[in-house]
Amino acid sequence: MYNNTDKRYNQYSAYLKNKFGVKVYKITLDAGFSCPNRDGTISTGGCIFCDEGGSFSQAHSNLLTIEQQVEEGIKTLSTRFKAEKFMSYFQAYSNTYRPVKELEKIYNSALCNDKIIGLSIGTRPDCVDEEKLNLIAGYKDDYYTWIEYGLQSIHNKTLKKINRGHDFDCFLRAYEKTKEKGINVCVHVILGLWETQDEIMQTAQKLAELKVDGIKIHMLCALENTKLASIYEKGEISFMTEDEYVNMVCDFLEYLPKNTTIHRLAGNGLKKKLIAPRWLGAKLDCLNKIDRELIRRNSYQGIKN
Repeated sequence: MYNNTDKRYNQYSAYLKNKFGVKVYKITLDAGFSCPNRDGTISTGGCIFCDEGGSFSQAHSNLLTIEQQVEEGIKTLSTRFKAEKFMSYFQAYSNTYRPVKELEKIYNSALCNDKIIGLSIGTRPDCVDEEKLNLIAGYKDDYYTWIEYGLQSIHNKTLKKINRGHDFDCFLRAYEKTKEKGINVCVHVILGLWETQDEIMQTAQKLAELKVDGIKIHMLCALENTKLASIYEKGEISFMTEDEYVNMVCDFLEYLPKNTTIHRLAGNGLKKKLIAPRWLGAKLDCLNKIDRELIRRNSYQGIKN
């Protein structure tokens, strides 16, 4: 149904292939950034689900230069997935959390190969300002440019409970300023944060109203050495079963506009550090179940939009 695939949602990888004519992969990069929610600026604890890697899922080390990480990523992804073009993706921690002059050098270093066609920058909505957005907007004429904001939920009570360090209004201000600059925005949300079905769907409906360019849907999971792991071990939270998650994702997709690209629906949960839920380690199985559930419902992304 989307981009010459049989998917019932607007899969980002297929969208990229359709847009650029070849297989495009993101190279995850670690530039050694920190986060104001971990270094004491906001708090020293960080979000309850975040581990010491700052949600960094790739095996690269920030002991390598950015240029070295890019070249290694191109080599690996070309061989393993037959990718031909690439996006440089700053993933770990908050990748706008430095002075603009430093950011410019870091971002420029990630565009060191002519196979790089895009730039994606993961950050927090409280870590951008006019100057930083102007810098990032300066790349969009030559590179397919995105900012990825961790929102997780529109509900302030939830954001407070997970020690997010900002509220929904902070996200809205950053989102609106980013869109004014013509930068694509991908929003991250987490399902399973002590919220009801209705509350989760309110997040879906609000993001649909905002017409977000892209979205990543994550399942809440407990990783080693996180506050959430301690909460789980004390029996103070339980996680969704795989079937519950699959149904929730399908419900969420039904509200999103058809042109919102879906960047993630399931993850591997950093298998080596994953405590719970254990089913999260089987990513392909989860994605297949989402496909089958949409077919069973005779449904698709945007059916309720």
